[in-house]
Amino acid sequence: MSGRTDSDTGPAITEATEDREDAQDREDSQDREDSQDREDAQDREVVRGAADDGEGTEDGEEYVGDARRARWTAGGTGALLCLAGLAASLMRLTGSAPARVPAAYALGAAVCALAAVLGAKGRTRRALWLLIVGTMVMALGDQFD
Repeated sequence: MSGRTDSDTGPAITEATEDREDAQDREDSQDREDSQDREDAQDREVVRGAADDGEGTEDGEEYVGDARRARWTAGGTGALLCLAGLAASLMRLTGSAPARVPAAYALGAAVCALAAVLGAKGRTRRALWLLIVGTMVMALGDQFD
């Protein structure tokens, strides 16, 4: 017998667990920073590549501006369609429509919300397709009425 009790080893185990969690948090934050650094490097490479192709740096900067505008447009459109879908869902929920109608509007709104998130992160093509799918789900739900 070693003479140890559970209370003797408990704090050591807890500290070790906390140390592992702290290390994992540091690794996660480092991964996020590395990801951001890669995105920044890609943006700089696009600008540099545009300048190397005989185009001026203004065109490269314009490309980065277009990408930023696309992210804002996808995020804003997704948020707008999400709010419209939720409003329609609430309006149909209070009426005499079948339960599938407000559910379809709510599902379409959720898809549009996902599209807004993806669009804000720069995944504008996927966001566009999700906006189309979300709108189609809402339109299909309207046909159930």
